[in-house]
Amino acid sequence: MLKTTQRIAVMGGTFNPIHYAHLLSAEQVRVGLGYDEILFIPSARPPHKVTDADIIEPEHRYQMVLLAIAEHPHFEVSRIELERAGPSYTIETLKALQKIYGETTELAWIIGADSLIEYKVWRDFNEVLARCVMIATTRPNYDLNRVPLEVRKRVTTFPITGVDISATAIRERIRKGLSIRYLVPETVETYIHRYRLYQ
Repeated sequence: MLKTTQRIAVMGGTFNPIHYAHLLSAEQVRVGLGYDEILFIPSARPPHKVTDADIIEPEHRYQMVLLAIAEHPHFEVSRIELERAGPSYTIETLKALQKIYGETTELAWIIGADSLIEYKVWRDFNEVLARCVMIATTRPNYDLNRVPLEVRKRVTTFPITGVDISATAIRERIRKGLSIRYLVPETVETYIHRYRLYQ
């Protein structure tokens, strides 16, 4: 029987910068849950981080994602939030993606367990849950029991291999002149040094 429904899982984020934990999580979700494609969407103006001066220009973050996924045949990157004015709300991006891909495409949204715990700050969170499959990747030290049961029941939890890499730590290492090799893809490391980012 021919497969008629395309399954795409979206990984949104600031990617400031993208690193191997992002890529590993995406690949484990793709393989483990059987998605055809992972669509990375760099957030242009994350509403919960509007005052964060540490976030570099969206175009730099987009280019680093592009470099990081270049050799993966099932990874794609979208400029959808870079080209839309105003804050980068998930619900608006989801509505736009549904128009682009149509009713025959199943959309999922990948978030970290830490983001699920902060679900109350999401705009129209219930509508987001109604429009897509929400996949929460579980990480150490994040107790999902802090999330109400009625929310957890509507979310697919997916354990990933623990890799303790954070963008915050990477930026701090750059400021201190320390190596970030093997924390980010080599092409991303080269890009960061070329444009003297995070210094």
